[in-house]
Parts: sequence; C-alpha cells; structure tokens
Amino acid sequence: MISVYQCKSVFQNLLRPLVQQLATWQISPNQVTISAILLSGVTGLALVQSTQFASSFLPTSQQVLCSLPIALLVRMALNAIDGMLAREHGQKSALGCILNEMGDVLSDIFLYLPFALIAGVSAPLIVSIVLLAIASEMVGVLGYEIDHKRHYEGPMGKSDRALVFGVIGLILGLGIEPNQWLTFLLVAVILLQIWTITNRIQGMLREVETWK
Repeated sequence: MISVYQCKSVFQNLLRPLVQQLATWQISPNQVTISAILLSGVTGLALVQSTQFASSFLPTSQQVLCSLPIALLVRMALNAIDGMLAREHGQKSALGCILNEMGDVLSDIFLYLPFALIAGVSAPLIVSIVLLAIASEMVGVLGYEIDHKRHYEGPMGKSDRALVFGVIGLILGLGIEPNQWLTFLLVAVILLQIWTITNRIQGMLREVETWK
C-alpha cells in the first residue's frame, strides 16, 4: 500500500549524521520525544490563539498556517530521530515506548484539532479525523499483543496525515478559502483512515494465520 511511510529509510539516512552527533552529546530518545510533543503543543496553541484571539503583537492565523508544514516536518524528523537513537545507540526503554506512542497521539490532537476552529472548516470532519487517527494508532499498537510487532500499514498513517495537513495549512495560509475542495479532501482522509484501520487489522490476522 502506497504511503509516505515507505520513504522512512531515505529520511533516516539523511538524519543519521545528526543522530550520531546527538548521541555524542548524550541526548536521550526520551528528550527528543518530549521535544516533539512540546513543539506540537506550542504550534497547536499558536493556531488556536491566532484564530480566536487576534492581536497585532502575535502571529496571524495565515502566518501560523504557512509555518505549519515546517513544524510538521520538524516533528516527523524528531519522531525518526528518537527511534534511531533508541535502536542504533542502545537506548531502548519501556518508558521510551510509552512516550513514543502517547506522543504520536497527543501531537496529532494538538496539531489537527485546532483546524476545527477555523472559519469555513467543518469541525465534525476534523474531529472525526482526529478520532480515527487515535483509533488507527491504537490498532497499530495492538499488534504487540496480537502478533508481537507494531503495525504501520497505510494508506493514511502518521506521516500521510502530516503531509495532508501540511498542504492544507499552506493552502489556507496563502489565503485560499476553505470551501468545497477542503470538505471533499477531509472526507477522503476519513475514508483512507478507515481503510488504514482495516489494513492494520487484516495485517495482524494474516500474521496469526501463518502461525497455524
């Protein structure tokens, strides 16, 4: 199934020199994970502030939306870095696993739920996307219990959501009105998320079948 996740190895190779340097500085995976959560929280808070409490001293909603692709790219980089530090530098831990999974869910909530406050954007569709994002990640985590591995099947995983919302943020930030095109896109994301959940469940069941 086509997904941005398939580019993960290329992305990791680009980040590996930085990971090596962070390991030299004794930066832990958990510190990186927490940084990603804080970045997502600050970005989401900035979007809420800019849409609800306009001020000449603070960034406008268009400025925050235009910066969203950068924040999402940095978040994805931090997500990759914490895993590489853990795996490649002997820093795996139970706490790290918990922070990683919780961090992904919290970051999605912080970054995407504020879109429901933007005038012209369908709040029910945004809330549905966030709920399905939580469900798809929790189904992926269930793999540890069912077939002893994390499932990342697409086509609308964490990286794909980041790409979609980064593009939406940039388009809205450039001043394009959120009319029918956005409604159709959000409905498509919902359908792809349902497909993703189905694929992850089927992937686990196939693994179990091979053991019989």
